[in-house]
Amino acid sequence: MSTVLVTGGSGFVAGHCIVQLLAAGHDVRASLRSLRREHEVRTALSGAGAEQLERLSFVAADLEADAGWAEAASGCEYVLHVASPFPATVPRDENELIVPARDGALRVLRAARQAGVKRVVLTSSFAAIGYGHPPQSAPFDETVWTKVDAEGLAPYPKSKTLAERAAWNYIATQGGGLELAVVNPVLVLGPILGSDYSTSVGFMKRMLDGALIGCPRLSFGIVDVRDVASLHLAAMTDPAAKGERFLAVCDGDFMSMLAIAKVLRSRLGDAAKKVPTRELPDWLVRLAARRMPDLKQAVPELGKTKSATNAKAKRVLGWTPRSAEEAIVATGQSLVAQT
Repeated sequence: MSTVLVTGGSGFVAGHCIVQLLAAGHDVRASLRSLRREHEVRTALSGAGAEQLERLSFVAADLEADAGWAEAASGCEYVLHVASPFPATVPRDENELIVPARDGALRVLRAARQAGVKRVVLTSSFAAIGYGHPPQSAPFDETVWTKVDAEGLAPYPKSKTLAERAAWNYIATQGGGLELAVVNPVLVLGPILGSDYSTSVGFMKRMLDGALIGCPRLSFGIVDVRDVASLHLAAMTDPAAKGERFLAVCDGDFMSMLAIAKVLRSRLGDAAKKVPTRELPDWLVRLAARRMPDLKQAVPELGKTKSATNAKAKRVLGWTPRSAEEAIVATGQSLVAQT
């Protein structure tokens, strides 16, 4: 089996990629900004049932610096570039997100090419597809790109779009024989591996903790983190994935926050008794966003409904995702088990 570099090894998606890579027999090298976190990551993976952890090694590398990336990619056949900033609040300067995402992707691609890596799988996002557009009834697919010049576009979708665009441009102009495939997940939920979970899971924890008095009129596509990881592995090795983007989304329509809350309350019983049961009016959310920075980036999406199709991933890679409800319940159960 191959040696695979997974960037951002302490992250939510990266952790599940590591678990599945080890189970498939690969040697895994994971990058961390600081090796002081190695024990924490190993402990979390062990608690999640990861096997063959002796085939997992770590290397220090930061998306904002060149040091370490040549060593990280050396001897690897594949790279899963999962690491990317996703803050809970809107930064004062959008370049705080854009520059690390874009330049970090280019650092990883350059190191991969120099090391003779066969293929890089980049974790992008639905945020690089479905934002900045007028309302549409048709589902978004991989042919669509977020309009970065759209008025009011938040820094996060802009950063994901510019980073992915830069990656494709690098492959086209300087990539040589290096191959690229891209995975574009929607809201990623599912079982957590430790205390370092994603911003997406963080909002679920706030619902369970009773930190939200109600649900803003926001809708999300949902996908289980285990299925995002399996799609990365398929895109890594399947010849048909070369040069392609793949939306990672469950079957069915996007779900409102209120619908997500109802699933938690119906399936988790007393553990979800603090989950809100009412929907907040838009004016109240806009007012609260003035004092709560984590709400600010959600305001432009209030009341908008979108959908996306997973037909390409199913057709090309034979991908079969879990249901949105299963992903929601698994998230809630794992958060409750951690308390």
